[in-house]
Amino acid sequence: MIDLLPQREKETLTQEENLKLVLILGIIFLISLTSLALMLFSIKTYISGQVEAQKILLSQKEQESLQIQELEEKVKESNLILSNLNSFYQESSSVTEILEKISKTLPSGTYLSILNFSPLADEGEKYLAQVSLSGFSPNREILLEFKKNLEAEDAFEEIYFPPSNWVKPTNIYFSVKFKILK
Repeated sequence: MIDLLPQREKETLTQEENLKLVLILGIIFLISLTSLALMLFSIKTYISGQVEAQKILLSQKEQESLQIQELEEKVKESNLILSNLNSFYQESSSVTEILEKISKTLPSGTYLSILNFSPLADEGEKYLAQVSLSGFSPNREILLEFKKNLEAEDAFEEIYFPPSNWVKPTNIYFSVKFKILK
């Protein structure tokens, strides 16, 4: 190929080619830069969305945690109530046993009109409760038999019959106090 163009034209064409090349490389660079910016923006948007999702999950977990704590408090209250009920029922069975023992000590002909059962709250004490009884006995001998029966029972201590019980020989309205061992 023969080049017949003057030197000036050759330089102009070379400059135009260089300009086109710089222009093409500039456009490619701008497109790459724009693509990179768009990718970084999309990554930022994705990460922001993930952060918001995690914040929502965290707030839900905190609410669940609060609900669990409330539930734990309710369970503790329920356990306390059940524990109190259990101790009440255990005591009631012991009260029933005590009433049976008292009824076994009563001789025929006597009856009770008042029974007062007072639990003793002091944990360190050796007594479970104090019992006060009032009733009727037809005569002194039967009342004495009742006293002996109470004293023979191992679960009863500090048995006290007031002196006024022994004044009348018949138709005696008596009272007695004693304590029950644990």
